[in-house]
Amino acid sequence: MSNTDPAASALSVWIALESPTHHAPGVNGMMDLVAKEVEGLPIAVERLPGRDGLGDSVILRAGLDNGEKAVSVMSHLDTVHPVGTSAKDLPVRIEGDRLYGPGVYDMKGGAWLALQAFKDVAKAGSAKRPMIFLFTPDEEIGSPTTRSVIEEIGRQSAAVLVTEPAREGGRIVTARKGVGRFDVRLEGRPAHSGSRHADGRSAIREAAHQILAIEGMTDYARGITTSVALIGGGTAANVIPQHAWFSVDVRVTTLADGQMMENRILGLAPRDPDVKITVTGGMNRPPYEKSSTVAELFETARGVAAKVGFDLQDCPMTGGGSDGNFTAALGVPTLDGLGIDGNGAHTLEEYALISSIAPRRALIKGLLETV
Repeated sequence: MSNTDPAASALSVWIALESPTHHAPGVNGMMDLVAKEVEGLPIAVERLPGRDGLGDSVILRAGLDNGEKAVSVMSHLDTVHPVGTSAKDLPVRIEGDRLYGPGVYDMKGGAWLALQAFKDVAKAGSAKRPMIFLFTPDEEIGSPTTRSVIEEIGRQSAAVLVTEPAREGGRIVTARKGVGRFDVRLEGRPAHSGSRHADGRSAIREAAHQILAIEGMTDYARGITTSVALIGGGTAANVIPQHAWFSVDVRVTTLADGQMMENRILGLAPRDPDVKITVTGGMNRPPYEKSSTVAELFETARGVAAKVGFDLQDCPMTGGGSDGNFTAALGVPTLDGLGIDGNGAHTLEEYALISSIAPRRALIKGLLETV
């Protein structure tokens, strides 16, 4: 690598270990790296075995044991890129200030720099309260096995710091939309498409009607979006399709709209009474709203950033969800997007800005010492 920045070199080791969510060996390898980083430090390590074929979680604890609520950091170590991406489409490399690689921006860069800050504070003994750092294996698929752990730690916390990537220009996140995920399955009646066409009841035709209705539920003025991005069905080219399926993604800005949209999607009724519709799923992540306590925590972060030497800003409510949605919905002051700056999340052009590592690390260190 042309850049000899020690932070970039150390982070590159994390990036080179590919860890897509459903590749448990890779995710567990990342958890091993975390545990190895804190060996010999005044940091307690707890490892929670994975389940449902997913990887483990790691919880680090340090700071004062004074009965106060903790300041907690949350990072996920799973990525969306399949194994082999770094060998072919997105090699780990440095070009100027950019460090490229699978998951470097979302969110291994943020996890790595936050761990360095956590270690700094643990070694210095400079925290005012207990510190907790949770590393999870399944955020990219909605945190199905770790939501209860996230919420349990959230309830123990005075503040939660989430190291999802920074937004444009280093902005952090103080509000996110809620996320709903649904699966719709349709069963019609098969028939030969030539000789017995009238006897058939097409599941795909019904799916088309339903998809148009669902897409029509988008209401930009209210911040509600609906999309169908996965679809399948049919048996053969000359058979009226008996089966079809599609997935639905819903984003909302309020809890009330989340409940309303969940009821609408779960209540889908067929246009053709001879086709059966089965809908499963629901609101996966509640909305994360910028409450007064979140705003107060943001002002604290702005003060820390000013001492570091930069002007910290936040961005308008973003459409993507994170584990911060869970803690914010519990009323716990939550800041998100505290991770590395860069761009290209979930793409083959994903990169992080090396120059953002030091100031973001200092920001998290200051928050761990201040909150």
